[in-house]
Amino acid sequence: MPNFKESKSLQMDFQSSQEYIAADQLQWESVDAGIKRKILGYDDQMMMVCVSFAKGAIGALHHHIHRQVSYVESGSFEVTIDGKKMLLKKGDCFFVAPNRVHGVVALEEGSLIDVFAPARLDFLS
Repeated sequence: MPNFKESKSLQMDFQSSQEYIAADQLQWESVDAGIKRKILGYDDQMMMVCVSFAKGAIGALHHHIHRQVSYVESGSFEVTIDGKKMLLKKGDCFFVAPNRVHGVVALEEGSLIDVFAPARLDFLS
């Protein structure tokens, strides 16, 4: 366990988001063809991201060390986790354990709200 001096140093090295976030004032970041995202609230332990998909856009199969839970805010998606496919619609969600291969295909225009633990620091660079 780090001592107070180390903990204070770690906290100072990492910038967290503001406490209150007006999503309509954040800029979209283009991620891939037909996919854009807004990084919402975060600290080093957790991050929330809104990801918007055009119809037919593909969130390619990938894996990462983070736990992820994704809520289907709108639209419908074919979600694949470790080769198993499921059709999800508005109001549904899926959970991805660390290092599981996963991806999505937008069956119509829609958006996902992704929460990652720990935060996806690679999204901030």
